[in-house]
Amino acid sequence: MARWCYRHRLVVLLLWVGAVLGLGFAGSAAGTNYADTFTLPNTDSTRAYDLMEKAFPERSGDTDTVVWKVDDGSVRDDSVRSRIAPALEEIGRMKGVGDVSSPYAAQGATQISENGRIAYAQVTFTEQANGVPKELVQDVVDTSQDAERAGLQVELGGQAITRIQEPPTGIAEMVGIMAAAVVLFLAFGSLFAMLLPLVVAIAALGTGLMATSLLSHVTDVPEVAPLLGSLIGLGVGIDYALFIVTRHRRGILRGMKPEESAVTALNTSGRAVLFAGGTVCIALAGMLVMNMRFLDGVVVATSLTVVLSVLAATTLLPALLGMLGMRVLSRKQRHRLAATGPEPAEASGLAARWSMYVQQRPRSIAAGALVVMVILALPVLSIRLGATDQGNHKDSTTTRQAYDLLAEGFGPGFNGPLQVVVDGGDADALVSTIRSTEGVAQVAAAPPSEGVTVIQVVPTTSPQSEKTDQLIDRLRDDVIPESGTEAHVGGVTAVFKDFAAVTGDRLPYFVAAIITLGFLLLMVAFRSLVVPLTAALMNLIAAAASFGVLVAIFQWGWGTGLLGLGKEGPITAFLPVIMLSLLFGLSMDYQVFLVSRMHEEWVHTKDNARAVRVGLAETSRVINCAALIMICVFSAFVLSGDMEGAMAGIGLAAAVALDAFILRTALVPAAMHLLGNSNWWLPAGLEKRLPHLAVEPREEEVSEPHARVGDADGGSTVIHGFVRTPDGAPVEGAALTLLSKGGRQLDRVTSLADGSYIVSVPSAGSYLLAVTAVEHPSRARHVMVGAEPLVYDVELAEDEVDAVN
Repeated sequence: MARWCYRHRLVVLLLWVGAVLGLGFAGSAAGTNYADTFTLPNTDSTRAYDLMEKAFPERSGDTDTVVWKVDDGSVRDDSVRSRIAPALEEIGRMKGVGDVSSPYAAQGATQISENGRIAYAQVTFTEQANGVPKELVQDVVDTSQDAERAGLQVELGGQAITRIQEPPTGIAEMVGIMAAAVVLFLAFGSLFAMLLPLVVAIAALGTGLMATSLLSHVTDVPEVAPLLGSLIGLGVGIDYALFIVTRHRRGILRGMKPEESAVTALNTSGRAVLFAGGTVCIALAGMLVMNMRFLDGVVVATSLTVVLSVLAATTLLPALLGMLGMRVLSRKQRHRLAATGPEPAEASGLAARWSMYVQQRPRSIAAGALVVMVILALPVLSIRLGATDQGNHKDSTTTRQAYDLLAEGFGPGFNGPLQVVVDGGDADALVSTIRSTEGVAQVAAAPPSEGVTVIQVVPTTSPQSEKTDQLIDRLRDDVIPESGTEAHVGGVTAVFKDFAAVTGDRLPYFVAAIITLGFLLLMVAFRSLVVPLTAALMNLIAAAASFGVLVAIFQWGWGTGLLGLGKEGPITAFLPVIMLSLLFGLSMDYQVFLVSRMHEEWVHTKDNARAVRVGLAETSRVINCAALIMICVFSAFVLSGDMEGAMAGIGLAAAVALDAFILRTALVPAAMHLLGNSNWWLPAGLEKRLPHLAVEPREEEVSEPHARVGDADGGSTVIHGFVRTPDGAPVEGAALTLLSKGGRQLDRVTSLADGSYIVSVPSAGSYLLAVTAVEHPSRARHVMVGAEPLVYDVELAEDEVDAVN
């Protein structure tokens, strides 16, 4: 497929452009229909919600709040009323506003605080928050705040108001892409090579988001799903393309033609990308184990984006590589390749020196890395799941100020009232009992409808307080059962408490499911029990440390001011599930790319120390580069204006940094050095029963070799012959490099005074022989070696076309 896409690049490019434009047009025409369904089956808050929906179907629109405060006097003063009342009347006449409840109306006395300095009005729209036009919301805000004067403060709160405070859509994504572009340019040194991963990721992300918006019309997709899809789509889209482009560039630099290099890159790194993408989707699908409707839409959005990222990397990318040809290298690299020929295959520089250092001191490095991870994981012991609300917004936002004013005037529990829904029975007696319950500030019962009465209970503590959770338990376990009335406790605060409880109960099953699936996949891929067991343990360590960082920042408030975040609070209840899915998928990516190279070396040499050293030296640079890109992309989502998005972004950025820079480049290789050959142990009986799943292809596969000797299989042998000019003169000092089909250097020698050479070959098969000499063009030819030594003479002509370029 890679060769077809390379040769038919224009067709592939047109298909992708058509898909992006077509889905974009369809998505724009259809719009979105996102729905945040937090209800859970068989929970008390869901039963309360179902009763309310049955009895009060007209209460379907979003209700927001206008709050005002006077510095002196009372909100009842004519000077205040003459400014606020006309503004509320104007808002009530706006199209899309269903009702405005004013404190100046006959029934509005309870909407004024006891000291008379704070009051509020409720604006009920005809649509839910995500369906209210932003222009209407902005008109409501402008009309309300136009009533301000010196000594009169007007603020607004509610879900619809929150939407207009969000930064313009795409800012976080653009910042992430720009940061990734800088990292890619520094890594490649080529503008065209830098653009390749970005184009691939943007194409996949664009189609993924448009497809998600279309799916929102046929299934429940939460509003946070596109944000999480962007988060994971940008990260994996750029990284998958980066791995393939890096392998392709390495192949060209080692003497392969662009087409063969692209096919080899897709047949090696492309397979790893397919495997890695599959593991990410499996990890995401693990969320279905939680049996939460809210998460089903998240699975759809994120998995769809990952699938399209893999598809773009394996089809669009080879087409783009075909269009660029040699320009995937920088001008400097092309000149050096033409002048000096293929470069050696051994890894060198800092990566090689670090790999050797890890091999020499595995115990101290493993111990140091483990200590760092354990320290970072300690805060996770105090994690508290709950819900963020407008009290966690920045101090400068009108929603946060409205939240604080309501808490000041009516108590901290006013921002998160509980709704006790009574199905028949004596609601008045229950009201009296609840009023005398510890932790209750106010109680009011609405007129019944169809036998259902809703009692609004305002706690004395804020929605995020543990004491509010204790009040909910007290009502459910003691107050309501003792009253003998059938009633259920609902409301946003109760819903999120139930959500957190269900998440905590089901989380172990979810973790067990994704760890087991990951273990089985790695065991089949690498024919080992220890490698997948190590990977599972490392994933758990990375998860604990990343959640420790999350608790320290968002729950304890460390650094929230520096990061420009709002007030600290509990960790959003659904975030652990989503983060664990993404984290396990991304960690598996790095494990696959790291261990697949180690496994390849182990298969060839059966030397564990060499396999771990070479695997780390050759993959650590690209893994660290990929991780740096993901950190930039994820961190940029702090700018999304969404607290859940900021939590997910910082949590995943911390997880990727710890995973790549500490686990995969320090703890994992150090542990594999200590474990020795047992890394690759698999019981013989299990070996026979497991299916074969090759992450890397057999390197002997090659088409149309240049020279062939015999077809019999054999052990190690040699290629020997002479390097001469066309007139038969020997060429002394020519460098001959034997490369595997995947671009791995197997041997490197220099021709003698008579031009003779001997290159060692590990086994029969197909190889690439690259020859470079001063004042002669470089040559690279495929050779097929059989059981016997291959005689192969090389002729270097002065005016020959450079075979490498």
